Amino acid sequence: MPLTRAELMARFDDLGIASHTKDHPPIMTVDEGREHWHDMPGVHAKNLFLKDAKDRLWLVTVPADRAIDLKTLPERMGSKRLSFGKAELLMEVLGIAPGSVTPLSVVNDTEGRVTLVLDGWMLRQDIINVHPLTNAATTALSPADLLRFIRATGHEPVIVEFD
Repeated sequence: MPLTRAELMARFDDLGIASHTKDHPPIMTVDEGREHWHDMPGVHAKNLFLKDAKDRLWLVTVPADRAIDLKTLPERMGSKRLSFGKAELLMEVLGIAPGSVTPLSVVNDTEGRVTLVLDGWMLRQDIINVHPLTNAATTALSPADLLRFIRATGHEPVIVEFD
């Protein structure tokens, strides 16, 4: 069973991870999120759930304002041609619905099927804002705590400089 938001927060507590979460109406896009994020410091993330030509699964997390070229992305991360993963596969592997995609969802990938790719610039910022397994809230974390959480799930992220 996928973790709930409450179970995620309990996992943060177990790991000594400090976070701040703001509730808001469910948002599906970065543009919708802007009206709810304006008072939250830090960089806001957007996430792409992708599948490559060899059926490998990828979760790419970048700053919300960063444009991503799916034609050049594969060579940057060591994959083949990419397409968006279907909603059913997202739910099966990461236990979340479209709109709620977050690097924190690798906690539900107990089989290690997803390779997480993080933007290097984003990791040098003071605060990273991501969904806490639901698109009805945004959670602020330090990059070090985000990495500690990801690694505690058994995933080692690939860090890519997209600049």
